Amino acid sequence: MSFLEVTLQLLDGFKVTLILFLITLVGALPLGLVIAFGSMSKFKPLRYLTRGIVWVIRGTPLMLQVILVFYGPGLIFGIQGLDRFPAVVVAFIVNYAAYFSEIYRGGIESIPVGQYEAGQVLGMTKTQIFFRVVLFQVIKRILPPMGNEVITLVKDTSLARVVSVVELLKAAQDIVGLHAIIWPIFYIGAFYLLFTGVLTLLFGFIEKKLNYYAG
Repeated sequence: MSFLEVTLQLLDGFKVTLILFLITLVGALPLGLVIAFGSMSKFKPLRYLTRGIVWVIRGTPLMLQVILVFYGPGLIFGIQGLDRFPAVVVAFIVNYAAYFSEIYRGGIESIPVGQYEAGQVLGMTKTQIFFRVVLFQVIKRILPPMGNEVITLVKDTSLARVVSVVELLKAAQDIVGLHAIIWPIFYIGAFYLLFTGVLTLLFGFIEKKLNYYAG
C-alpha cells in the first residue's frame, strides 16, 4: 500500500475525529455551564443530584460510558439504541460536560463576593452582573484548564474505536491489520501532534490577548 493511499485513508479517519471533536465541544461547553449552575444551586436536592451525577461520570472511564450508551439500551431494556457514531457523541458530550462544569464552577466561585455586591449597588440584576461583570473574568481564569481538557479531547476521540467507529486510530489499525505494515501507527502521531499543536498555539494566543496587565 503506497504512502499516498495510506494518507488518504487516514484523512478519512481524521475527518471523523475532527467531526467528533467539534460536535463534542459544541454540545459540552454550554451543557457544562448548565450543570455548573445546577451544582451551585441553593436548592439542595438539585445540587446534590447534579454533583452526584458529575461524580459518577468523572469517576468512571469514558470508554465504559461509550460502551454503556451504545450497548446498554439493547442489553438492559431490549430496545434499539443509538447508532455507533451518535452513541459516541452522546457519551463524549456528557463526559466532557461534567469535566467542564467543574472548571466553570471553580472559575465562578473564585470571583470575589464584592464584585457581585458592587453590581447590586449599581442597580444591576443578577443576570446582568453575571454576563457583564463576572463572565469575562471567569473566561480568563478558566482558559488554561479548559485548554488542557480540549487538548485531551483530541486524544480521547480515539476511544470511539471501541464500538468500531472508524476514526483516525481505527483507520490506522485497519491498515496495519490488512496490509501487515506498522508505520501507519507512527504516522498518525503526526496528525495528533499537528492538531494539538494548533490548539496549543490558539489557546496561547487567546491567553495573551486576555492578559490585560502584561507589560
